[in-house]
Amino acid sequence: MRILFVGDDWLGSNARSLADGFRQAGHEVYVIDSSKVTLPTRLSLPWGYAKVSGRRAPWTTTAVHEQIDAAVEAIKPDMLFCYKTIHLDQERLLQVPASIRVHYSADDVSNPYNTSPEYLAAEGGWDAVVTTKRHNVPEIVARGAKHVTFVLSAYDPAWHQPCAARTTRRYLVGFIGSRRPDRAPMLHRLARRYRDEMYLAGPGWQRDPVVLGSAANVAGAQYGQDLSIAIAPVTANLVLLNSDNRDTHTCRTFEVPAAGGLFVGERTPEHSELLDDGTEALLFSDEDEMQEQLARCRSNPDEAAAIAAAGYRRIVNGGHRYVDRAREIVADVC
Repeated sequence: MRILFVGDDWLGSNARSLADGFRQAGHEVYVIDSSKVTLPTRLSLPWGYAKVSGRRAPWTTTAVHEQIDAAVEAIKPDMLFCYKTIHLDQERLLQVPASIRVHYSADDVSNPYNTSPEYLAAEGGWDAVVTTKRHNVPEIVARGAKHVTFVLSAYDPAWHQPCAARTTRRYLVGFIGSRRPDRAPMLHRLARRYRDEMYLAGPGWQRDPVVLGSAANVAGAQYGQDLSIAIAPVTANLVLLNSDNRDTHTCRTFEVPAAGGLFVGERTPEHSELLDDGTEALLFSDEDEMQEQLARCRSNPDEAAAIAAAGYRRIVNGGHRYVDRAREIVADVC
C-alpha cells in the first residue's frame, strides 16, 4: 500500500518513528513534514505571527499543502495518514484523493489544547480516527466519527535500546520529561531531598529556580537515542503521566524499559497490565509509596537491576514497537 504520511518529521519525533513503522510493515511510505507549521522556529516571522494571532502563519500552511498536492499527483496514495494535523486545512486534507484518510493523535483529543475548531468541525469526515487514549474512544464516537481505533503508544528500537553510559556518575532517581505545573511540586521535593543523586532533564527544568538551587543534575530535552543515553546512569527512572491528557500510560511507559531502565511509575490499570509490579517494574499510588520504592532501589541495587532486565524483556518481546502499532492500525482501518 502507498501511504502519504503527514506529520512532524524532526529527529526523534514519534511521527517519524510511526512513519518508519509503516515502512517496516511493508508499505511504500512518503512523508510530508508539517513541523514548519506546528513548531515554527523561535523568533521567526511564523513564530511571531502565531504568538500575536493565535493561529499558524497561513503561508506556512499553504506551503505544506502544496507539497501534499504535488506528492498526491506523483504517487497516487492509497492512504492519507495524518499525525495530529489539527493546524492544517481540514477541507483540503479531506479532499485528497485516497481510498482511506486517517487522522492520528497521541494526545487527549477532548482537551481543547490538542484540537482546533476546524479539526473538530471536520472530524466526522475522516474515514478513521486513531487515538492512544482509551477514554477518548467513546468521546470521539459521540462526536460523530465514522470509525475510531485505539492503539497503545510504542517505542522505536532505532532509538530506544540499552546504551553505554557517558558518565561514571550513578543517579538514584531520574525523570526525563517536560516541566509541568502538576509535576513540579513533587519533583522539587525530590530534588531537594536527593540533591546530586537526582537527574532531571526536559524542557523547562533548566529555568526552574528551585531545581537549579537544589544541586540536582539538570539537562535539556533528550530526544532519539539521547533519551536512552540519559536513562543509562539512572537507577530508578520515574514515569510520570500528563494529567492534562488524563494519561493512563505514555510513550515513556515503553521507552524506559526498552532502553534498559528500571520503570518506577504511577500505578494505573494499563501499567499493571503491561508490567508486573515488583518483578518487571515498581509502581506507586502516591508519593509516600514512591519514596518506599526509591528506598528499595537504594538498599537493593542488584534487585533493581534484575527488575529492570525483566521489564526490558517484557516490553521488547511484547509487540510494542511502532511497526507493531502500524500493523494494528492497518488491520483495523482497512
